Amino acid sequence: MKIFTLVGGISKNSLNKKLYKAVKALAPTQAQVETFDISQLPYYSQDIEHNPPEIVRQYKDKIKEAQAVLFITPEYNRSFPGVLKNALDWGSRPYGHNLWNGKPAAVMGASTGSIGTFGAQHHLRQSLVYLNVHTMGQPEFYFNASKSFNEQGELTDETTKKLIHQYWEAFIKHIEMVQK
Repeated sequence: MKIFTLVGGISKNSLNKKLYKAVKALAPTQAQVETFDISQLPYYSQDIEHNPPEIVRQYKDKIKEAQAVLFITPEYNRSFPGVLKNALDWGSRPYGHNLWNGKPAAVMGASTGSIGTFGAQHHLRQSLVYLNVHTMGQPEFYFNASKSFNEQGELTDETTKKLIHQYWEAFIKHIEMVQK
């Protein structure tokens, strides 16, 4: 089962990159989890949507190959980052060629705040509804990661590891349900 993961945190020490690493390490055996460096995508423009650069074609191929999508987002000003919005736009354009259409998906995120990435996730879900992405509703995953990773970026919190396992179980069931 190919699960394409988009990580909206692009900084070197991003908590969401660390979360991706943990989620991938804890993935069930049937899940083939991979990501793509969305910071390399050019800004979306209708001027180049019909003849995009090679990096965009490679990115779109990953979306096409995916059986499901996992979005991992930080929160900036109660929203998800522009780099993630740009990645969504490239996957849905040109008009009438929405590669997200019908894909099962899940949303999670990490921050140092007490409400995790609540605002970002809910704002992202609004865009996913328009793109006809079948986003898992429950369980939600809002993660205050301020003390959960060691200096090597490894998840050390056992409670969070257990929650990630439960999240994976629910996500796999969601994918199977959507694909029926």
